[in-house]
Amino acid sequence: MNPLFIQGLHIDWDNIPQNSYLRRIDAIKGLDELVFHNLIPFFVEKNGGGKSTLLEAIAVASGFDPEGGRKNYAFSTYDSYLQLYEAVHIAKGYRQAKWGYFLRAESFYNVATKEEYADWEHPSEKYHEKSHGESFLALAQNYL
Repeated sequence: MNPLFIQGLHIDWDNIPQNSYLRRIDAIKGLDELVFHNLIPFFVEKNGGGKSTLLEAIAVASGFDPEGGRKNYAFSTYDSYLQLYEAVHIAKGYRQAKWGYFLRAESFYNVATKEEYADWEHPSEKYHEKSHGESFLALAQNYL
């Protein structure tokens, strides 16, 4: 039995307009199904190739806010997220995740602000007083 939380995904191309630029993204064009076999999948593609687009669609289809954070975070500073998530159908595993976090570089500043106000477990953590890399690492360490 496969212990993964997400077994894979299916892209319903009928939900994406024929003239959509999503159909021209290297990482996803022609992709109907993606099956995960490992606990940690790696997405490798050139810059601008669609890795973040696919990861964002997986996260949003899994219930996360497009800007990142925990599943209960719901805020929007700028709706720039892509509509691919509406065509992505997640195949969930038998195990239910007890918690989750979607961490992305593009909107980390906003998530860090929310964390500083909302994180009662680490109230002294000041992500904005650290470098970008240090704050990413601190956030990951606080949740692992």
